[in-house]
Amino acid sequence: MRSGGRGEGACRVARLRRSGVILGHELRLDPAKLGRGLEALLSVQLRPHRRELVGPFVERIRALPESRSLFHLAGPDDYLVHVAVADTADLQRLVLDEFTSRREVARVETRLIFQQWSCGPLLPPARDGSAIS
Repeated sequence: MRSGGRGEGACRVARLRRSGVILGHELRLDPAKLGRGLEALLSVQLRPHRRELVGPFVERIRALPESRSLFHLAGPDDYLVHVAVADTADLQRLVLDEFTSRREVARVETRLIFQQWSCGPLLPPARDGSAIS
């Protein structure tokens, strides 16, 4: 019987990397300590929502230093953008200058984030369909 020591764990991690389950790892930075203490979610609707507009819009939003995450959605909103800014004036500047000033942006709805929690870890579903505990 194996002891379950560090060697076994390292082998398991290596297998998960090779199989593509582990995609990489990230540094987590504190936005407030970087001068970006206000976070918000921006729901964005494009009009028209056409392929030739989507690519440039996505690349522009991803390049913004305030952007933390960008999601392409199904439903009434086309995108959800998680941003981190210095304060409400900075958020207003971002929305006006980088979103509503764009011709293809029909609507932006802003929601301030008061608090955020990480969840995890992500596990595969159990074979019977119930969650693994």
